[in-house]
Amino acid sequence: MKKTCLAGLLAGLLLLSSCGASGGVEEDGTLHVLATTYPVYLFTTAVTDGVENVEVDLLVNQQTSCLHDYTLTVNDMKAIEAADVIVINGGGLEDFMDDALAASDAPVIDCSEGMELLPALGHEGHDHDTEYDPHIWMDPGYAQNMMAAIALKLGELVYGDDWAEHGEFHTNQLAAKDVLEQARQRWAEQTASLAGAELITFHDGFQYFAQAFDLNILKAIEEEEGSEASAADIKEMVSLVEEHALPAIFTEVNGSDATARAIARETGCEVYQLDMIMSGEGTGIQPYIDAIQGNIDTIVEALG
Repeated sequence: MKKTCLAGLLAGLLLLSSCGASGGVEEDGTLHVLATTYPVYLFTTAVTDGVENVEVDLLVNQQTSCLHDYTLTVNDMKAIEAADVIVINGGGLEDFMDDALAASDAPVIDCSEGMELLPALGHEGHDHDTEYDPHIWMDPGYAQNMMAAIALKLGELVYGDDWAEHGEFHTNQLAAKDVLEQARQRWAEQTASLAGAELITFHDGFQYFAQAFDLNILKAIEEEEGSEASAADIKEMVSLVEEHALPAIFTEVNGSDATARAIARETGCEVYQLDMIMSGEGTGIQPYIDAIQGNIDTIVEALG
């Protein structure tokens, strides 16, 4: 890993803390960045790779298929309080921490700001609705834009109007973008023969993934333990599988597959798992690439 010495970084960090951050900078001379989710953590660590005096921590790293019902723990609250900067996915994904963000003095970088968001799919089994689909990281193109937003906002926060003269964040972002773009082109070639292929997914978060690779989601239902699909939903999905001669349906690795297995028994289709990348190990862009590659390989195997 490269190490970059940032001349004047401490001065910039002290300026940041004096403008309302939590005080961690003053205590140890380090910019404490808190990323809310694993994808945001990967993009933030890619942007800050090798930059001294910047430390990135992850708030939520659990094997879960969604965060709609997530409740902040005492340790989560302490991490938010200690953060100098908080990087969020945005688009409503972090609604569970609205009150905590409102109580924090730390600047917030919203990775979805200015992006065109898709309308949310229905949240069967939940008692609330979200206007937009926040699962933007599932499209590699959006992921590139998220990294660009992180690099820009961190540069502005640390260096103010002089951020463009200090290219460490920007250089890292461009390097990660290049690696991801090469992978994206490879994935496009892998899925080219599947253009227009139809999917049924047991998670509502694959819209951006489908859009990125010219796939069509016929039906998406978010099924969790205690909120299984209704009889009407099951009947509809069985009809769709038979009508469109679907060879496979797709669950999420951390979600329930009970209904999918029942439909498979009735229709003869196969059940495959896709990954929303809500948890994992490692830093930087490579774990993200590996996870998307796994999804691409699964789609190709299931539908090819």
